Amino acid sequence: MRFVTASFTVLAMSLSVPTAAQDSSQMSAPDALPIADSIPAARDVAYPGVMQLDVDATDITRGVYNVKQSIPVAQAGKMTLLYPEWLPGKHAPRGAIAELVDLKIMANGKVLPWVRDSYDVYAFHVDVPEGAGELNLTFKFLTPIRRSEGRIVITPEMLNLQFEQVSLYPAGHYVRQIKVQPSVTLPEGWTGVAALDGAEITGNRIRYGVTNYETLIDSPMFAGKHFRKFDLGNDVTLNVVADEADSLDAPPEAIAAHTRLVSEAVALFGSRHFDRYEFLLGLTDKLGGIGLEHHRSSENTLDPDYFTNWKKNQHQRGLLPHELVHSWNGKFRRPEGLWTPDYKTPMKDNLLWLYEGQTSYWDSILGARSGMIPKDIVLGSMASTAAYYAIQPGRRWRSVEDTTLDPIMAARKRKPNASLSRGEDYYREGSLVWLAADMKIREMTKGKRSLDDFAKAFFGKNDRDWGQVTYDFDEIVATLNAVAPYDWANFLDTRLRQSGQPAPLEGIEQGGYKLVFKDEPNVTDKARAKDSGRASLTHSLGMSVGKDGKVGGVIWDSPAHDAGLVNDVQIIAVGELAYSKKRLEEAVTAAKDSGMVSLLIKRGDRYKMIEIPYSGGLRYPHLEKTTDGKAPLDRLLEPLTY
Repeated sequence: MRFVTASFTVLAMSLSVPTAAQDSSQMSAPDALPIADSIPAARDVAYPGVMQLDVDATDITRGVYNVKQSIPVAQAGKMTLLYPEWLPGKHAPRGAIAELVDLKIMANGKVLPWVRDSYDVYAFHVDVPEGAGELNLTFKFLTPIRRSEGRIVITPEMLNLQFEQVSLYPAGHYVRQIKVQPSVTLPEGWTGVAALDGAEITGNRIRYGVTNYETLIDSPMFAGKHFRKFDLGNDVTLNVVADEADSLDAPPEAIAAHTRLVSEAVALFGSRHFDRYEFLLGLTDKLGGIGLEHHRSSENTLDPDYFTNWKKNQHQRGLLPHELVHSWNGKFRRPEGLWTPDYKTPMKDNLLWLYEGQTSYWDSILGARSGMIPKDIVLGSMASTAAYYAIQPGRRWRSVEDTTLDPIMAARKRKPNASLSRGEDYYREGSLVWLAADMKIREMTKGKRSLDDFAKAFFGKNDRDWGQVTYDFDEIVATLNAVAPYDWANFLDTRLRQSGQPAPLEGIEQGGYKLVFKDEPNVTDKARAKDSGRASLTHSLGMSVGKDGKVGGVIWDSPAHDAGLVNDVQIIAVGELAYSKKRLEEAVTAAKDSGMVSLLIKRGDRYKMIEIPYSGGLRYPHLEKTTDGKAPLDRLLEPLTY
């Protein structure tokens, strides 16, 4: 036994300790292969000829787009076709290449072999034969059937066609230099709308005029069997498709509010950068949710009762104001890193705190000014946003500008411990920074100027210019200084580019309000809780709880977190009684005396009784006025046009 043990020890040592003969110079070590980019770089020169794109959207049962596309070619030889990858408005590579199937490329009546690029899977290489004048492509785009497969874009009642999903384009050219003529065949009896020109309708087929590929990708379609159109003035139209025809019955006051929204936006920016603008709106609980900006249109979905319960859904009306503002902020004016010549070039998201942050600011302001969103709903939303960032632990290590990279890093997936990791906070925290900037301008100019003046100077320039004008950080600072001289570079740098800063509450305070906490939710949070059935205990126990008792949104270092609660733990009982929202809220109130909240929880197949030390009672954020008369924040929310 001793001999055997010693032998194994010696053997183990001989295997684990390198000898002189086993030094690294004698170990196999491959050299790195260079990555050869075989895809032509985009050049700002015209592509010869006009592509033809024919989309058959009639297979709504299987959710399939059947595509035919012809691409002119000028000469024989190697050619690369690209599928759009980096898409404006999505802030990340979101091209749905995995759903493009059954691709066949032909020329001169013969099938051509193609090869997908080994490094860039969005690229297809093909050899064009002598004498070929065009490539003829056929393929299918398989849309998700189940939500687990992705966003539903085809239902028996409506569809949302995004042209980047159903087309390829030749590499080597700016996309604005590639001409294309699209056509779409819809199910019988359906109406389709896209911000494309020259539509000719034959039966259920719509053939549009020649446009460029950039405009095509920026001009999606909504179509459906239940459709209604509303004229909002200023060359803006609201195009609505719905699951049920009854959802299209919009009360006059609703359309009047949308009309005022458009007027307020035009008055704010002092210009229009579109010849016409098409709101595409789906009222649905079947089509997947979306809110996506385009230059002359936007894709939007809301609940089926958006119109029919108009007076009850006031807290849900921020989407259309947000996407309309993007026509100026994000589409016409665009960060220099977010404008690219094609859809292969990666985008830089670092200025999204203006692109999205200031849009999130203006959507609330225009909502209030137009009457789309009541003032108390706007103030309630501001209170909730401010209160969250006042306690968010992730702010200590991660700046707002760093969160602009989150769409690329996290692909908008759900995160564990999101309060510590942070998400796309450039939207909501960005809006608070811009509120602070507005109030600073008003303070310095004694109310004579505001962020409205920045909007006119920055976004309103070049009236009727329907192109794109890029900007950088220095231009933002210079425009602010032209409105009201100040150290704006430091102002923005500190609040947006540096971590560990105080929550940006100064705009609320300079606006004549302060953040306070009460034992009843503000009007906005109350409406949200009624919709979801959730118990929002963010500022007491540090979590929210769904109507099924599932815990979510646990705040790092909160009482709930310290007690071991994590997302998706289920609360089975409060004390000795089965879970209900009311019982949980009553227990939090009672804890002011007892100093403890007792819960029976379930995680997987394990049950556990936990005690959460807490005595602060229910706490919900509100904005409370600190000045008599009309405060600067009140003036900010007043309409410009009526």
